[in-house]
Amino acid sequence: MESPADSPQIDSKSFADQVRSAVIWRSGSQILAQIVQWGATFLVIRLLAPSDYGLFAMTQVILFLLNMLNGYGLASGLIQAKEVSERQIRQLFGMLILVNLTLAGLQVALAPLAAAYYRQPLVAEMLRWQALIYLATPLTALSYALLSRQMEYRRQARVNIIASIASASTALGGALFGLGVWTLVVAPMVLFAVRMIGMTVAARAYYWPSFDFRGAGTLARYGGVMAVGQLFWFFESQADVFIAGRQFNPHWLGIYTESLFLAQVFVSKIVPPLNEVAFSAYARLQHDEGAVGRAFARGVRIVMVAALPFYIGLAATAEPLVLTMLGPKWVEGVPVVRLLALAMPFMTLHVLLSPACDAIGRPGISVRNGATGAVLLTGAYLVGVQWGPMGLAWAWLAVYPLYLGISLWRSLPVIGVRADALASAILPPLLAAMGMGIAVALLARLLPPLPPPVTLLILVAAGGAVYFGWLALFARSVIGELSDTIRRRPATA
Repeated sequence: MESPADSPQIDSKSFADQVRSAVIWRSGSQILAQIVQWGATFLVIRLLAPSDYGLFAMTQVILFLLNMLNGYGLASGLIQAKEVSERQIRQLFGMLILVNLTLAGLQVALAPLAAAYYRQPLVAEMLRWQALIYLATPLTALSYALLSRQMEYRRQARVNIIASIASASTALGGALFGLGVWTLVVAPMVLFAVRMIGMTVAARAYYWPSFDFRGAGTLARYGGVMAVGQLFWFFESQADVFIAGRQFNPHWLGIYTESLFLAQVFVSKIVPPLNEVAFSAYARLQHDEGAVGRAFARGVRIVMVAALPFYIGLAATAEPLVLTMLGPKWVEGVPVVRLLALAMPFMTLHVLLSPACDAIGRPGISVRNGATGAVLLTGAYLVGVQWGPMGLAWAWLAVYPLYLGISLWRSLPVIGVRADALASAILPPLLAAMGMGIAVALLARLLPPLPPPVTLLILVAAGGAVYFGWLALFARSVIGELSDTIRRRPATA
C-alpha cells in the first residue's frame, strides 16, 4: 500500500514553483524565528557571564556527538526514497524510538566522565537533564520526513516560529530570574518539546511504531551511511571545543564559543533550512540528467550573493558589532570574530555539497569528505589551541580552504558541475564583497569616535551601498537573476 507521502510525477514548471515556495517558507520562517531567538539571545548574553557559556559549551560536545546518531539520517532515507509504504513509515518510527532511547541512556552514562574530563562537576548534572531532549526526536524526525517528502514547508514554518517564541521567552525569563547557566539548558528543552507537538499535528503523523524491521535493510543502510557522515561532521565541528575545553578555563572557552557563534550565524542558521529544501528538490530531480548540477550552481550563486557580503562585512565591523550586540565584557572576542568571519565563506560553500551528493544516492562522498575534514581540522586545532582562542581562529582560516578544495575535487564530478562553472557563479559576488570590505575598513579608520551602535549603523549602510552599487555596475545579470527568483509567482493550477 502506498502512503500519501509518495510523490507524483514532476512537472518542471510546477516543481520550480513548489521549490520557490518551499524556499520562501522554510528560509523566511527561519529568518523570522531567528530574529525572535537572536533578540532574546543577545539580551541573555548581556545578562549571563562568559563562564556560563563556557560550561554550556562543554555539555554541547556530548550532546552534539550523540545527536549526530539520533536517526535523522534514517529520516533522510525516507525523503530520498522514490516510493514509501505505511509499513516503512512505521518501521522508521520504531527505529527512531530505539535509537533515541539508547542515546538518552548513553548520555546519562557518559555524564560523569565528561564532568571529570572538563574538571567541572556541574557538567554531569546538566547532561542528565539534557538527555530528555531525545524523547522528542522520534516524533519530530518522523513528521519532518513526511512533510519534506511533500515539500510542505508552510506548516513546518508555523511550528518553527511558535517553538522559537516559546524557547526565546523561556531563555529571557530564566536569565531575568537568575537561573544562570540553567537558562541555557531549559530553553532548548522547551524548543524541542513544542516542536515535537507542533510537527506531529502538522504532519498528522499518527502512526504506531513497528519493531519488525524485516525488509527495512535499504532504509537502515542509507541511514547508517548518513550517520557515519554526520559523525565525521561532529569531529570537524566540535573537536575545537572538545580540545579547548580541557585547555581553557570557562571564561576563555565562553569567549571563543560565542565568537564562533557570531561568526557562524549565517552558515548555521540561514543555510541549513535552504539545504533541507535543496535535499528534497535534488532527490526529486536525481533521475533527470544534468538537472541537479544546474540547480546546484544556481543555488550556490544565490547563497553566496548573501553570504559573502555578510562575512566580509562582519570581519570589517567586528569591533562595533561585538560591542553593540554582546556588550563590553565580550570585547576580547573582537579579533577572534574577525578571523573566523574570513574562514566562513569556505565553510558555507562546503556545507552546500552534502545535500546534492546525498540526494542523488551518493552519501559516501559526504562520508569521505567528513573524514578528511576530521583529520585536517582536528590536527590544526591541536596545534592552534596552544595560542588560545586566536590560535584556534587561525587554525580555521589556515585549513578550511584546503579542506574545501579536496571536497570540491571529490564532489563536483558526482554532482555534475565543472569547476570553472562554479567559479563563474561565485566570482561576481566575491569581487563585490571584497570591494565592499575595503571601503568599509577605510571608512572605519576615518570616522571620529562614536558610540558603537552609531558606528555600526554607518558602516553597514555604507557597505550595503557599495556592494549593491558594485553589482549594479559590473554584475547586472546577478541582480536580474535574483529579481526573477524573488518576483516570480507560483503557477496556478
